[in-house]
Amino acid sequence: MTTTTSLYDQFTALYNERKGLNGNDWLQNLRREAFEAFKAKGFPTTKHEEWRFTNVAPFLKEDYSLAPAAASLHEHKNAGTIPGLDAYEIVLKNGLLNEDINIPGIKITPFRSAVKEPAIRQYLGKHIEVQKNGFAALNTALFENGIVIEAAQNAATDKPIHITHVYNAQEPFFVQPRILIIANRSSRIEIIESIFIKGGQPLFVNTVTECYVAENARVDQYHLQTTPDNAHLVNFTQVEQKADSLYNNFIYTLPGATLVRNNLHLNLDGSNTESHLYGLYLTGGSQLVDNHTLVNHMKPHCLSNELYKGVLMDQSRAVFNGKIFVQQDAQKTNAFQQNNNMLLSDKAVVDSKPQLEIFADDVKCSHGSTVGSFNNEALFYLKARGIGETAARNLLVNAFAFDVTNKIQIPAVREYVEKLIAHKMAETYD
Repeated sequence: MTTTTSLYDQFTALYNERKGLNGNDWLQNLRREAFEAFKAKGFPTTKHEEWRFTNVAPFLKEDYSLAPAAASLHEHKNAGTIPGLDAYEIVLKNGLLNEDINIPGIKITPFRSAVKEPAIRQYLGKHIEVQKNGFAALNTALFENGIVIEAAQNAATDKPIHITHVYNAQEPFFVQPRILIIANRSSRIEIIESIFIKGGQPLFVNTVTECYVAENARVDQYHLQTTPDNAHLVNFTQVEQKADSLYNNFIYTLPGATLVRNNLHLNLDGSNTESHLYGLYLTGGSQLVDNHTLVNHMKPHCLSNELYKGVLMDQSRAVFNGKIFVQQDAQKTNAFQQNNNMLLSDKAVVDSKPQLEIFADDVKCSHGSTVGSFNNEALFYLKARGIGETAARNLLVNAFAFDVTNKIQIPAVREYVEKLIAHKMAETYD
């Protein structure tokens, strides 16, 4: 199905075509409520406070197809391989899983099958505020493909799960994958996501991920955003944590996609929960990278730690907006947030806005933001000692990013990210 009028009208027509085709009453109700929320506000504009630095309108004017092209993606099964990574490999082709995956203690189900199971009702769409998040509402109303990953009670993967999203951009394409992660009591799971794109036509990927971390469970999520410049990425991740759980999120964005918007929302809904959020964005060209995070402390004795760093080159722009809420019942909360930025070009721009709202009286909280230019004196010092300019720049950028890259707990992924940073820096300054 191709857009012949506006994209908004085309999605309205698509929803009307599909709304009577699903036999699950609860799913139909979920989709209807989500689409009504989308219709009420439409796509976000710069008049919306949460989007005032990010204008998505130019990226929605393409004549997108709303269904994937027929070209085979079979030959790209091994695309996106991370050298030296020992992992369970899952490939989603235009969001679709079409092969059986066997992982001890882990159940992998395509969404088309999962929505037929009554148990999914207690998870799907339960905590996303679709009235406030237009893209998440649109995905909820119209998603078809994606996967459910469920770790059984007490299960622990012996190696990470690597999901490669392969997309066919032989023609302009708008795709909306959905991922649901369920870590049952005392389980542990590591998930790495990367993207591979075939073709150079505009591709808009509107992804929603929901992650449920039960009592005493642990989830580590890695997002590697390395795509060509024909990609536009909007991601919404909703995380629910219960008592004594641990959640770690790592997100690394490199030059490529012209638009990247990451929304990460956490509800710490249990005592003694712990959350760590680490992000690094290295931006180039005319790229726009926008990270919005929200950490909601709801119960006492919890810890959240957030560190995002940005390195901006060329005419690129970055946005960071981090919110921490400490609710009245969340006494003994420790919450920390920091955003640091380095500008390598006088044409690069960053808008940083850390926010902290505290309604409890026995807490330790801090937040901060810094923006600085590249240290030319340090560059001169290194060059004076026989280090080439490219190598010297890499040293300084790696030193700046170290606090984030060093947190990667999988050696092959850490080495891969560091090499990508060096490669992108060399492309710009050689």
